[in-house]
Amino acid sequence: MTEGFDHGLLSPGSAGRGIEDAVRDRAVLQAMLDAEAALVRAQARLGVVPGEHADTITAVADAHRIDLDAVARRATETANPVVAVVAALTELVTALDPAAAEYVHRGSTSQDILDTALILVAERALRVIDADLAATADALATLADRHRGTPLAGRTLTQHAVPTTFGLKAATWLSGVLDARQAIHALLTEGLPVQLGGAAGTLGAYLEFARLAGDTDDGYAEKLIHAFAEELSLAEPHAPWHTVRTPLHAVAGVLGLTTGVLGAMAADVQVMARTEIGELAEPTGPGRGVSSAMPHKRNPVLATRIRAAATQLPMLAATVAHCLVAEDERPGGAWHAEWQPFREALRLAGGAADAAAELAGGLTVFPDRMRANLDLAGEFMASERLAVRLAPLLGKAVAKELLTTLTGRAVQTGQPLRDLVTADPRVTAVLDPAEVATLLDPAGYVGAADLLVDRVLHRYRTVGARSALATEGRRP
Repeated sequence: MTEGFDHGLLSPGSAGRGIEDAVRDRAVLQAMLDAEAALVRAQARLGVVPGEHADTITAVADAHRIDLDAVARRATETANPVVAVVAALTELVTALDPAAAEYVHRGSTSQDILDTALILVAERALRVIDADLAATADALATLADRHRGTPLAGRTLTQHAVPTTFGLKAATWLSGVLDARQAIHALLTEGLPVQLGGAAGTLGAYLEFARLAGDTDDGYAEKLIHAFAEELSLAEPHAPWHTVRTPLHAVAGVLGLTTGVLGAMAADVQVMARTEIGELAEPTGPGRGVSSAMPHKRNPVLATRIRAAATQLPMLAATVAHCLVAEDERPGGAWHAEWQPFREALRLAGGAADAAAELAGGLTVFPDRMRANLDLAGEFMASERLAVRLAPLLGKAVAKELLTTLTGRAVQTGQPLRDLVTADPRVTAVLDPAEVATLLDPAGYVGAADLLVDRVLHRYRTVGARSALATEGRRP
């Protein structure tokens, strides 16, 4: 037996990372077996399956006992892997207890098992992702607090704009990570649902098998849904969602949000780590970031992995969204099109979160380079501040025109902006040179950056506490 066809050769963002254990083919196979075992245990709880047979089925429902490649190849004959999984599980059960084999997959249908398995995989993967996001948030909160007073050139449309602080930039990254954590938290606390509907969403076969076992209770269907969900620590659906694909769509949307906010951080790091900018550096390690051709290069590979995931994921989420259009009681093609994009979205988001935790936790900050780059534009970056101060004294339009003219002249002539401003009689009539110098100091023009950092850090502490409560007492 092997691990299947995909070893992550073209997925450097996740290969060998923790998320692979949650989403690899064998994990999906195990989730299908978990669903099968939980279903028969639920039926046993309701008295329609002998308890010892449910125990037997559960005992052999181990993905490592099944030939994964054989299951995958046989799935081409049935358009889904569940048929082959059921056959393999039945064979294992028969070898141990032929009587118990009669109760494998009893009353069920492929979509019940595979949908439930995908939800299990998603729930497990989201917990891995959230743990990495929590580590990322912790590191960013530390950076935001530590560098709340570190001046930085704010850049808009690729150009120096007005000063900010690196603490506020880190807090901005943190705010996006908290948004992602809250979205994941909502999914996990509101509950991802099992799938249970039978062949056409009526639970017909489940009820018939129950009647054969002597259960004529009109409430059996609700009891079975409840027991099945409870066995897997998942939510109960109000009705089968064979053609209402909102659970998978919701997960895909949250994964898109997660990689998007991490991608924004990664894009900033790539810019700020450029050789000519040099304000940040990724954590280093043996072989980290080496080039196949240029010995001197150390590429920002963590940020690159994150951006690659953020670029791919929206298209995968869009494919899952397209699958919302599902006809009849169970669709042919739309359902099948979800599986790989959905799993790949989990994989990419998990790889991005893993890289983000390492990136944020090991980021090197160079305050001297930040100040040097801020000084490239120098007093120009505080011209807005001077214009604001002059507006009530000279009139808004006059002040704006004056500073536009003087900054343009300073660029053309190379003269200091402060000298040109203090040489203008309109300015000297209302401001003394010392005040002009203060107003044009870029390091002193960071607005409410410190306050905004505190607001984000307050939210970080609140969201962190809520997230801890959300996972408390739940299956890991």
